[in-house]
Amino acid sequence: MKVVAAILSLVAACVAGIAIWIYYPQYQIEQLKEGNGPHTLASERKDTYVEYFRKSDKQVLRHVAIGDSIITGFGASPKENLVKTFSENLEASIQKDVQFQNEGINEITSSELNELVQNGEFDEQIKQADIVTINVGGNDILQLGFEEGFYEAVQSFDLLQTEFNGNLTDVLDRVHELNPEATVLLLELYNPLDREFELYTLADRFLPKWNVQLYELASKLDYAVVVDTTEVINSEQPQNLSDDGIHPSELGYHAIAEQMLNQLETRTR
Repeated sequence: MKVVAAILSLVAACVAGIAIWIYYPQYQIEQLKEGNGPHTLASERKDTYVEYFRKSDKQVLRHVAIGDSIITGFGASPKENLVKTFSENLEASIQKDVQFQNEGINEITSSELNELVQNGEFDEQIKQADIVTINVGGNDILQLGFEEGFYEAVQSFDLLQTEFNGNLTDVLDRVHELNPEATVLLLELYNPLDREFELYTLADRFLPKWNVQLYELASKLDYAVVVDTTEVINSEQPQNLSDDGIHPSELGYHAIAEQMLNQLETRTR
């Protein structure tokens, strides 16, 4: 009986450990979201980001976006890319001119982006920016998956995650060094897979572990917001994905742009 009890205890511990490993990152994300939510007490009243931009003495705001193909707008027409759409939405909301620069590079990884940032490739754009949008990381996973296989990439997840975290930390440190007043928008990594696809569940469990890094890094910075991309790009909204099944469609880019503005309308600076 003692042996059976010991085995049951071990199994229970393993199950509990797996459950914590899977679900705790999502719990962390929810806690970090709450910590960055809107203040409601009058004594704590602060301007939302949109109110801050609207009240600013600047009549022209500058938005620069760096990162991968989500930034370039791959999968949609050039006139419907995320950076342009968000900038125009913000412009209409604050009634000020919002100039934008799209510095996205298709297939770029976090290490490649970090190298460009550290080498000063975007220094002048960042120095002049009021908003810096960053999306990167998806190609880190895809590159390893295509090179070694996606199950092998999963086995290397912790190492991949550590490398990504280091690269993004360096990028954010450089942005803050160049322009400590800039608002930084970080886009979540989303799961584009259909629920019937064999890797869907695996990806859905790993993504919170990946995205929690964004929330933790943002919580350490002034004026940083993580955009809930997964709210609008997911298996429940197939119309928001392009034909390649990975990138957003025009509807998807518009949905992300609206999500960005919605969060800036509710989060306080």
